[in-house]
Amino acid sequence: HQEVGDAFPGEQSNQQSMLCHWPVQLSLVPPSAAFLNDARVILVGDCVPFAYADFHRGFLRDHALLVACPKLDDFSAHLKKLTDILSHSKVKSIDVVRMEVPCCGGLTQMVKQAIQLSGRDIISQETVIGINGEIKS
Repeated sequence: HQEVGDAFPGEQSNQQSMLCHWPVQLSLVPPSAAFLNDARVILVGDCVPFAYADFHRGFLRDHALLVACPKLDDFSAHLKKLTDILSHSKVKSIDVVRMEVPCCGGLTQMVKQAIQLSGRDIISQETVIGINGEIKS
């Protein structure tokens, strides 16, 4: 019988968390947060870290994390918040990591719109994760 949170019998996890700031939910992050200055930002769909087993090592290292869900969250509020972040911080780049499901494509659209509305020339790219946890593109 294994309890929730236990390592597999006989195993110890030696993976280190790559998360270096808090909060991570887009709606909670102030546009003036110090961790955003000169940062490479990664905007991640809520489900990605659950689907992609090696999320910390594969994506989070050396990035400031923002998390959102374009289907369940208020898209307009998130677009405004992201635009404010890009307008008022010195973000170097913003990458989207999203699930392959259609609703998650809203994150990519949000980033494109926020970059345009911010008036800044910020590099952006997208990575799509399949529902079975594989990188699709």
